[in-house]
Amino acid sequence: MKLIVGLGNPGLEYSKTRHNAGFLLIDKVADKLNVSLDKNKCKALYGIYRKGNEKIILAKPQTYMNLSGDAVRSLMHFYQIDTKDLMVIHDDLDLPLGKLRLRRQGSSGGQKGMGNIIDRLGTSRIDRIRIGISNDKNIDAKDYVLGRFGTEEKAIMKEVLERAAQAVIYSFDHDFDEVMSKFNG
Repeated sequence: MKLIVGLGNPGLEYSKTRHNAGFLLIDKVADKLNVSLDKNKCKALYGIYRKGNEKIILAKPQTYMNLSGDAVRSLMHFYQIDTKDLMVIHDDLDLPLGKLRLRRQGSSGGQKGMGNIIDRLGTSRIDRIRIGISNDKNIDAKDYVLGRFGTEEKAIMKEVLERAAQAVIYSFDHDFDEVMSKFNG
């Protein structure tokens, strides 16, 4: 069993904001796989994709970004999932818009949701996909990440979300090192 978690904030006021890149990707993957995100427990909204005998959970924590670890830990405990079978997807202010960075482990890089997951699980050995949203130094970081994408940004995000969705689906049958080699950039 695998758990793929996209980070974001629940609620209409946050939908399609830069900080919800993880949610946007989970929605994209769910759409491609015809999975309904219709289960709501363990502090998360999620759906289950079945690939042969394996279950792959696509989840969006409903705890708000900074407490994402609570939902991730609850899902992992409920479904008996090991951290080696966890992938987390989140936005990254330090990457240019449209860049993908896949990593096996590391610090949170200042991303509060990822930081909370690392704290709650007690490990930084977590596969992750970081989606670059860039940064406007003239705008407070909080206001920037909670802002919506402009017209040109939407076109770039459409492309990066397509590539990232392919990476997630590719990971179902390939080692994460192969996924990183193929999709980083």
